[in-house]
Amino acid sequence: MRRWFWFFIVVLLGVAAGLYYGWVINPVKYVDSTPAKLRSDYQTDYILMVAEAYQAEGDLDLAARRLAVLGDSPPTEVVRQAMIVAAQIPYADSDQDLLSQLASALQTWSPEGAQP
Repeated sequence: MRRWFWFFIVVLLGVAAGLYYGWVINPVKYVDSTPAKLRSDYQTDYILMVAEAYQAEGDLDLAARRLAVLGDSPPTEVVRQAMIVAAQIPYADSDQDLLSQLASALQTWSPEGAQP
């Protein structure tokens, strides 16, 4: 019985020391991280959130600005890639519909101040 007691004490001390080291002494520091550096499935989640916000707000320029943080690709291409990933994972049909609605809206969108 005494052996088990000391075993659990040592395990608890090891966990406590590991947590202290990871949280206090050497925590992870993220610097200048952008959504463009996310994995493609997380980028798709971000684009889905933009599509949900667009459905609620109806502001296509704001949605395009939100999509611009994902890189230099045009917003229509960004959403198209997200639709491909959403079909592969697969996302719910309602989520895929939101993405397709955003893609359709972006087909006719032109940036503010641009000449037609």
